[in-house]
Amino acid sequence: MVFFGLLGSMMLWELLAPRRQVPPRRAQRWLSHLGVQLVNAAVLRLLFPGAAVGVALWLDQRQIGLMPLLNWPGPVELLLGLLLLDLAIYAQHVAVHHVPLLWRLHRMHHSDTVFDTTTALRFHPLEILLSMLWKCAVLALLGPPVLAVLLFELLLNGTALFNHANIRVPGDRYLRWLVVTPDMHRVHHSALARETNSNFGFNLPWWDRLFGTYRAQPAAGHDGLQIGLDQFRAPAEGRLDRLLLQPFR
Repeated sequence: MVFFGLLGSMMLWELLAPRRQVPPRRAQRWLSHLGVQLVNAAVLRLLFPGAAVGVALWLDQRQIGLMPLLNWPGPVELLLGLLLLDLAIYAQHVAVHHVPLLWRLHRMHHSDTVFDTTTALRFHPLEILLSMLWKCAVLALLGPPVLAVLLFELLLNGTALFNHANIRVPGDRYLRWLVVTPDMHRVHHSALARETNSNFGFNLPWWDRLFGTYRAQPAAGHDGLQIGLDQFRAPAEGRLDRLLLQPFR
């Protein structure tokens, strides 16, 4: 309920004060993206009933991972767990852009020619499944506190909806030192490859600056920025069936 409440709030903000002009027939895109979200939720519920938090609970009961061995103070483990999980998602995001087979799955997210909060729902079910397997491997290696995994999942889902939103955020130049903002992440959805391969962070913005993948602004400016991939601009490409079959075409 929290997720859909935040989604609805972001959509309302976009309707009242959009950052960029929006095309007509938004309802068609929204329905397709909600359809993708429902498929993804069903796949995860079927294969990982407890999701990441359930895996973390199972590992915690068996004291599996590096953190149980180190036995550091709780607050230290909580903070370290949040940081390392975010770093793992950053590394995964870089990988899906540079490994061709993974890009065939991830490009469904980038083929959206409009950038709004529902774009955060547009991930192929196979990518969602591989992402969960990667997350499980990281959890088994680290063994972070269950609370860290719960907070991270809440933050990741919330910030994804926020940083994909078609909104103007006051104080963006300062806020982006603390969290990935919509203007920062919009660059990542550019049609230009050099801009697409930048700003990989979803939650924390520090990894992009640390590893040299940060780009402050798009070359054409945000009003002139072209979103999406050229080979998927036909309106029919936004249909749910076309999205789900896209990696195999």
